[in-house]
Amino acid sequence: MASPLDEKTVTRLVAAATAAPSMHNAQPWHFRCLTGERVLQLHADLERAMPRSDPGNRALHIGCGAALFNLRVASVHADLVPETRLLPEHDDPQLLAAAHLADLAGRPHDADLARLYPVIRQRHTSRHPFAEKDVPEDVRATLRDAATREGAELLFPGPWHADTVLDLVRDAESCDVMDPGANEDLLRWTRLGPEADTAVDGVPEYAFGPRKRDGKAPVRDFTGRRRVADRGTTTFEHTSHLALLSTPGDGPADWLRAGQALERVLLEATLADLATSLTSHALEDRELRLLARDPGSGTGQVQMVLRLGYGPRGPATPRRPVADVLDVV
Repeated sequence: MASPLDEKTVTRLVAAATAAPSMHNAQPWHFRCLTGERVLQLHADLERAMPRSDPGNRALHIGCGAALFNLRVASVHADLVPETRLLPEHDDPQLLAAAHLADLAGRPHDADLARLYPVIRQRHTSRHPFAEKDVPEDVRATLRDAATREGAELLFPGPWHADTVLDLVRDAESCDVMDPGANEDLLRWTRLGPEADTAVDGVPEYAFGPRKRDGKAPVRDFTGRRRVADRGTTTFEHTSHLALLSTPGDGPADWLRAGQALERVLLEATLADLATSLTSHALEDRELRLLARDPGSGTGQVQMVLRLGYGPRGPATPRRPVADVLDVV
């Protein structure tokens, strides 16, 4: 009989999992470890849901999927074999995944996952300008393969399609201006002034990046109409390198797969010395989201827009203590 999971090991695994990105850094996850069964469960924390921006909890599932991928990477790094199941109990929709962590003995070691472990802590969202420099085709191929391995597709749109996506982002911004309640979630999850220095979640002001004076980069302005000291303005790139992450379907399991694919792509991009940022602004409205699809095939469900380039990676954003997101039984 296999020995129970060691609590220190579980703590390290969850710490790596929670380094994942999530919408507005809300960190909408909770873990439960069944040590005797060697199972680590991932639950949705609905208190951290965003009813205005994410009414169907699509982004919540994507963030939790990204955390699940980090958990898989960290498990392999710890010489464990993660055997994961998505949505394992139909009568408990908040139980998003369960990972049985088997011993490595006699099993193949997934070196492809293990090599990503060192960059889990290096991946940060960058809201800074990127250089006007192309992403090489071999790097693009690596990122496309990363998405494919997780059951998703990564498309690098051509100029016309990219401009369409940028127009959708601007449309979403305009809709927010016209709707006085649209920024409720953003206001809830941004941290200004002294609060930014002590926050354990949300987006602190030091991670906002500069205001955009010019350029086409789809960078969300987290300040709204509030004042933030010492925040300058600058010109962003005029040719943004975008990638669209899509899944065949559009249900909870698809969103969890999208989150795992997203994090695999982001970690591979970090290994390739790329800076990255994400925008789901134009995808929060289902009607706009359908317009983001590949105009050629018209298939697939776009789950995330990635911005890639060469520039500063951005600062680390705060994370909740593991003790706040993990129960061990």
